[in-house]
This record gives sequence, structure tokens and C-alpha cells, in this order.
Amino acid sequence: MNIREAKDQIKNAIRAYFSKDAFGNYRLPTSRQRPVFLLGAPGIGKTAIMEQIAQELEVGFVSYSMTHHTRQSALGLPFIAKKTYDGVEYDVSEYTMSEIIAAVYDAMEATGHREGILFLDEINCVSETLTPAMLQFLQYKMFGRHRVPDGWIVVTAGNPPEYNRTAHDFDMATWDRLKRIDVEPDFGAWRDYAVLTGAHPAVLTYLDIERAHFYSLETTVDGKSFVTARGWDDLSSMIKLYEEQELAVDELLVGQYVQDAQIAKRFSVYYDLFSKYRSDYQIDRILAGSADESVLERARGAAFDERVALMGLIVDALGGRLREAVLEERAVAFAHGRLAVMRDMLSANEAASADDIDAANALPLLRTEASDIQHRLETERKASLLTDEKYVAYERMLALLDAALRADVSGDVPFARVKALFAETVESLDAHTDAAGAALDNAFRFTEEAFGEGQEMLLLVGDLSANRYGMAFINDHGCERYFVHNERLLFQERSDDLADRINRLDRGDDTP
Repeated sequence: MNIREAKDQIKNAIRAYFSKDAFGNYRLPTSRQRPVFLLGAPGIGKTAIMEQIAQELEVGFVSYSMTHHTRQSALGLPFIAKKTYDGVEYDVSEYTMSEIIAAVYDAMEATGHREGILFLDEINCVSETLTPAMLQFLQYKMFGRHRVPDGWIVVTAGNPPEYNRTAHDFDMATWDRLKRIDVEPDFGAWRDYAVLTGAHPAVLTYLDIERAHFYSLETTVDGKSFVTARGWDDLSSMIKLYEEQELAVDELLVGQYVQDAQIAKRFSVYYDLFSKYRSDYQIDRILAGSADESVLERARGAAFDERVALMGLIVDALGGRLREAVLEERAVAFAHGRLAVMRDMLSANEAASADDIDAANALPLLRTEASDIQHRLETERKASLLTDEKYVAYERMLALLDAALRADVSGDVPFARVKALFAETVESLDAHTDAAGAALDNAFRFTEEAFGEGQEMLLLVGDLSANRYGMAFINDHGCERYFVHNERLLFQERSDDLADRINRLDRGDDTP
């Protein structure tokens, strides 16, 4: 299966493992909660999806690579304890708590999450001395006498032996204790993720054209040549940073991430051409609805690869604006909720009037709130639980609190001042949302005028549909052109499917 299907399988398993009976106890005993084992080639996103699952389910997350662990570090160190049996004192060997299990308890203390995921990567690379202890751990979630806390699900991962010389195959006894999920590289699944996370449009459009270059492994006389999803993802991030610093993106840089000389060279040539398209086409003016007629004419006469690059540029710029608008909206909603709690705390009694609350000194609550938000931000970042949405919400709330605290000139900050600052934030959001909505409409208008209902429109509609921020914005604020074109494309797909079925019947092929 692909990584997207694997993610759904893991989420479903975790939800099942978390289910409880009427008395609040887990319905599946710990010994029967088989750890999930993700087996797949390197760089396809196994670790990334586990972080995403923890964030989406809002549970704790602890990640460990097993490659450096010995029997002592996993099980803990031995020590002598004094114990009395039938009135006689004995020296007894015991073990300190495993570093891994201790990390779970640390995460519970830091985040407050009593349920979570313990992710052990490269589990099939453990040393031979640790293998027996791992077998016990996989069934009973115990290292020595110390057990993973109830409510924490074990997920493991590893590469097949052909990709990692230190990896070894499990015996039947081990496989029989695991919930095995085999994962294969899949461009479509990765592309949806890349669109959502804002991958560089040059990477996306290049792989749209050269899909065979998404993931490859070849052994040559010079060694292994390979390209992975992780390589493209990391290259995408680095290109963005290089462009911001106006540094040259060349074949030397590409080759550090795309470790196949021929593919690295071809992408470097494409990136240079892509950069020329970005310079020639006026993307900001397209989204502003003021592009020159010459831009439209060039788009209409462009070759296939140039059209793909152009749509990549438009989708990237548009997606960024919609994402920012949605994140700002959710940050404002978060701030509104926190300020509502603050207002209720300032209300000394039910008879307090709105004027009384506005005049109340909010300074102590502002300081407490700022400290709490800062702590949450740092804790969730350290625990890999900080989503983009939370990050923006926390930072915007901290900025609002800082502005309110700066208004303190006499040890007193009326709540009315906080409300005024929040009103300014809402006004700024309205302008931001209006601009994003206009950009969305203009993107569709330009695509209509340049390409009609061609494949370019399919790219625009498809990428918006795959982007949760794009769909969130459209669902909240609407976009008539999106719904019209989406309906037409769905109708066309149904018509194509019907025609294909008729053709098969005409050929006497009744395969469904």
C-alpha cells in the first residue's frame, strides 16, 4: 500500500486500541495490542506520518531510533536492591528504568497527554544481544520489569534488508507479534502531501512531467544511485531558503539531495527554465487580476511543460495565500476563545456590567496567559506536536498579549484596551480574507481565459481539492468558479468512464 493508505490503517488501529469499556478500561489488553510495524524503503515518509497522526489525534508522541541502543541502554542498568523474604534480607538484582520508557513518562509529564504513540524506528537493526529483550517488549510492552504506560501504543518501522545492510529479517515468532504494514513509494500519495505542505512548485511540476524520477534505486559500477521522497522534500525546503537569500540553486546543490547524477542534471536544467517562466509570467499580477494581454497570449501558445510550470506557479502562490488566510482565521478564533475565558474571570459576579468588565485591570491575567501560551508552544514543539495551525495561533496570541502588556504605564491595563487590540486584529483579518478570495477568483478567471476546460483547469481544481487549507477557505467563504468547474470535471470523468465501458462492451470485453 502507499503511505496515505498506511496512515489510515495506523489511525484506525490506534483508535481501536484506545477504545474503552463502560468502566473506562481498555477493551483490548496490552498483550494483545500488536505493535504496528511499517516496513518500507527509506525516505518514503514513515516517521513523518507518525508525527502527523499524533498531531491529528491530539495524543502524545515519543520517537526513538533503535540503531544505537544496546541491551543495557534499552533495558536499563543493573543494581543491587535489598529485599526481605520471610524475615530474611536478601540482595536482589534489579534494573533501572529503561531510557525509552522513562522518555514516555517524561512526555506525559511535559504535555499532560495520558495517551500517545511510542515510535521505534529501525527496529530490525537492533543488535543480537538486544533481540530477545525486543521479543518480550513487542508482546508485553516491557523492558525488564518496566512496562510502557497503559494508553501508549507502540508503532515500529524499518527498511527491508536490501536497502539497509545492518537490517535483518525477523523470524516467525517476531512477525507473529506484529501488525505488519508494507509500504511502497507512491507519487500520487506524496504529491497530495507535498501540495498540502507547500512544496516548491519546481519540484512538483518537474515530477508531474517526470514521474519515473520520483523514487529510484540503481546499482552502478560507481555505487548506488538513488532518489527518494525524502530527498525531494528536503531539496524543496532548501530551494525555498536559497531563493529567499538570493543564493544560486545549481546542479551542485541538487546533487546533494538527488543522488542520481542524471536526474540531478535534468532537474537543474528544468529549474533554470522554471525560473525563467517565473520571471516572464506575472504571477502576482495574475492573482491581482491585472495581467497583461501578452501574458494570456503566451500561455495559450505555450508548450506542455511550460503550461505545467505556469500552473504550478499559480497554484503555489494561490495556495500560500489561502493557507495564510485560513491560519490567520483560526488564530483569531483561538484568541477569541482565550479572551472570552479572561472576560469570564474578570467578571466578579453575575451582576457585573459590561462597563465594569471593560474597566477591570487585566494585567495579572495577561501575564499568566502569556506565560502559559509560551510554555505550551515550547513543550509542543519539543514533543513534535506543534502543528502549523497551533504555531500561528500561539504566536499571534503572544503578539496580542505583548501589545496589551506594553500599554501598561501605571500597573493597570483595562480589559477594554485588550478588546480594542483584538478588534484591530479582526479588521486586519477581514482585509486578508478579502484579498485571498479575490486571488482565488482571479486564478480561475485567468485559467478560463487561457486554457478553457483543459488539463490546466484540472490541475487547478485538483490541487485545490487536495489542499485542506484551500478547501477550508472555499467551504467557509465560497468560490462559485471552483464549484462550477469541479462539477464539470466530475461530469466529464463520469462521461469518460461510461464511454470506456461502452467500448469494452463493443470489443466483447465484459471485465468490470
